[in-house]
Amino acid sequence: MTSTGITSSLNVALVGCGVIARNHARAIDRTEGLLLTALVDPVPEQVAALADLVVEELGAPRPAVFSSLTEALAAGSVDLVVLCTPSGTHVELALEAVEAGVHVVVEKPVDVTMDRGRALAAAVRPGQVVSVICQHRFDPASVAVARAAHGGGLGRLTSAVASVAWWRSQEYYDSGDWRGTWALDGGGALMNQGVHTVDLLVWFLGEPVEVFAHTGGLAHERVEVEDVAVATIRFASGALAVLHATTAAYPGLSVRIAVHGSAGSATIDDDQLEFLSSGGSPENRAADLVPAGDLRGAAKADDSWVVGHARQLEDVVDAVRTGREPGVRVVDALLDLAVVRAVYLSATLGRPVLVADVLSGALDDEPVATGGVLA
Repeated sequence: MTSTGITSSLNVALVGCGVIARNHARAIDRTEGLLLTALVDPVPEQVAALADLVVEELGAPRPAVFSSLTEALAAGSVDLVVLCTPSGTHVELALEAVEAGVHVVVEKPVDVTMDRGRALAAAVRPGQVVSVICQHRFDPASVAVARAAHGGGLGRLTSAVASVAWWRSQEYYDSGDWRGTWALDGGGALMNQGVHTVDLLVWFLGEPVEVFAHTGGLAHERVEVEDVAVATIRFASGALAVLHATTAAYPGLSVRIAVHGSAGSATIDDDQLEFLSSGGSPENRAADLVPAGDLRGAAKADDSWVVGHARQLEDVVDAVRTGREPGVRVVDALLDLAVVRAVYLSATLGRPVLVADVLSGALDDEPVATGGVLA
């Protein structure tokens, strides 16, 4: 395991060389302190294509290629493993990396079942950094809202409305056998597309207590999971939130989060701070807090994912070097997963579900379903 206080670059093995891995490769390349030295994928064409991108687009040395994480770890010189494989494989691979003593970054979600998520949380060793991608926590807009919410600027938090109104074509779901399955995708619009918004709701509003939800599969075929989810969430503070996530909103609109309190409100639209008032003043301070046009605050549309991931990777590097916990821990991602699972369980059981029951494992044996397909 890389020791505290080290200043040299961390050698990164990127596992899974599909679409999202290209984003990670670009983010790794622009993050000081990281060096992409290995690519892992059992599909030779896929790993070769990403290796070509690293050389031709990024101008970086060609990484070594491996067909399995086991081979990459055995070859040595791996300090950090970044997992970009299907969701249902995350913890199995993360546990292998943790056991080998390296640091780990897991693409969202942490996995698709609570028992596997709990196993990873329990396996992290002192001094070992394991973080799950929740890159929007590092957006300047999100940071500004969190500071206002946590610092009392919004007064007593009363409510929130969050909507992910996206579109995914039938071809998207047909493009991979794992897409839209309970076993490997773990859910649909909420688990795959909306989990980042769930994370921000929980970060802004605090401990989620109870969920009541409905889900549906309305616009796609040959898909086990939902393409629409709507839920209400009650928080320990008493605040209430409405959560909406869909991949059936043609042609695809924005992600929007509004947070309201007794002394202020805030609105984020597609990662940009649209409105923020605080301290009992109606004045919109959004432009003062996050100046428009700043790449770090308002990334270009074709670059925003890379910038967001790079921000979180910078946090991971600093956590490794200083010995602190990362900004997003496994337990944080596990809570997000519990809220998502509570939505699916509530929709299946037709009743409110306590998040604590999902976290504790009391509902692990309860199946979830959309369109009659059980998981």
